[in-house]
Amino acid sequence: MSRRTDFDIADAVSAISAAPDPKACSRIFRKAIAAFNIDAFASGEIDLTALERTVFYAIGWPDTWHKFYVGSGVILRDPVIAALKQSHGPFTWSELRRDGKYPAAGTKVLQVVAEHGWSEGLAVPIPRGDQRFGLVSLLCHRGPFDAYEKSALAMLSYCFHERLRNLVPKYGFPIPPVGLTKREIDALRLIARGATDRDVARKLGISPSTAHEHFEKAKRKLKVSTRAEAIAIAVSLAIIAR
Repeated sequence: MSRRTDFDIADAVSAISAAPDPKACSRIFRKAIAAFNIDAFASGEIDLTALERTVFYAIGWPDTWHKFYVGSGVILRDPVIAALKQSHGPFTWSELRRDGKYPAAGTKVLQVVAEHGWSEGLAVPIPRGDQRFGLVSLLCHRGPFDAYEKSALAMLSYCFHERLRNLVPKYGFPIPPVGLTKREIDALRLIARGATDRDVARKLGISPSTAHEHFEKAKRKLKVSTRAEAIAIAVSLAIIAR
């Protein structure tokens, strides 16, 4: 397999860092990782204390895998997610298998993975503290990565993820984060800036009681009990900008 040169990697990092929106960022990233025979990826934020809070910044998966993963609760039993409890640096599927942390057979997840022909993967976690991680997950039809490939892909993934994290609050998410509606996100954003329910109502053209209900629903979806917690979680997951 041909490798990208260091100059090529630096060029890709520079292009990703300058991407104007999430679609352009994903397009550049997809082209860069294709040189390593990688054909599927996802980027987002994982909270191990409440996996329901998972937020996707980008999804570059086949539709069948996308629907299966998102629609059937796979994240609650994904061995890559489980491995984040011990593995805080980049790790491959081969390493999980070697360490006995990747199930050998028998799960629906592995069956669908096999149906897509994916034989190897790379997870690039970005520790945030307090059981929360940024994560870029790569899937491919190929053998194990060597040290150079793993390092180069980690560099690209870190850059990709952080650029997306800055872009998605403005341009939107591939699927609604935590199931939040646009109105609920708008209410969160305004209240994070110091708005009252009446302020939110006036700016969104709704009644104060509806504005209050939007925020209460957002709190329930974020699994928090106070306004301060809701804002802190929403900012930490980049659902709203700082």
